[in-house]
Amino acid sequence: MVWGLEVLFPWRKNQKIFRKDFWLDTFYMFFNFFLLNLIVFIALSNTVALLFDNFLSLFGVSLESVQLFDVDALPYGVGLLIFFLISDFTQWNVHRLLHRVPFLWNFHKLHHSVKEMGFAAHLRYHWMEPVVYKSALYIPIALIGGFDAADVAIVHFFALSVGHLNHANLGWDYGPFKYIFNNPKMHIWHHAKVLPKHVKYGVNYGLTLSIWDYLFGTNHIPEDGRDIELGFDGDERFPKDFIKQEFYPLTKTQTK
Repeated sequence: MVWGLEVLFPWRKNQKIFRKDFWLDTFYMFFNFFLLNLIVFIALSNTVALLFDNFLSLFGVSLESVQLFDVDALPYGVGLLIFFLISDFTQWNVHRLLHRVPFLWNFHKLHHSVKEMGFAAHLRYHWMEPVVYKSALYIPIALIGGFDAADVAIVHFFALSVGHLNHANLGWDYGPFKYIFNNPKMHIWHHAKVLPKHVKYGVNYGLTLSIWDYLFGTNHIPEDGRDIELGFDGDERFPKDFIKQEFYPLTKTQTK
């Protein structure tokens, strides 16, 4: 559906429907969403849960005893909103770390190797990213009990839809709602190759919500970014095929 919107309402009208690396990003979309995410979510969530429970047991406490509150005791919509806000704020902070920590940035470079933006670019990322995101997300979520699979699914697919729109070839900013939701005109600057020195680690880190960037001063939309160059310094040397991209951060030739 988002691809259809790109075809009907293209922002960059000279960009081809089958843009640069379209098929590579399509492969990433299915590999990361249907294969990797499923494995990581099931295996990693169980592993982190066990480790966290064991850590708490060292102090003679259980997970239930440290939970702040149970969302089941709240009206359904309120609990779901709390779950969504905690999830998105946690991921916003993780996203900042991916840009600021050199080791993590080497993995995140894959996502920023996109040279022409399109909806499928949303899921071009290294397998290490969901490991980092899911590990960081489990602990704050665990401190608030009562979430079930339906809550996770609703938040996940809503965030996925917004993420597709953010990366799409669409010139939308949602009007006054741009201060709440991330959007294509904002996110294009997150992928800008050249940024001012005072924001050298990046800008517009929001995944679903843009409000965190406005609250913490990491928002940056100096002008219409429709035709800005995307990428990062040295991206011309970044591998072009899937296998080499996956092993890129692990090679011995990497430098800071």
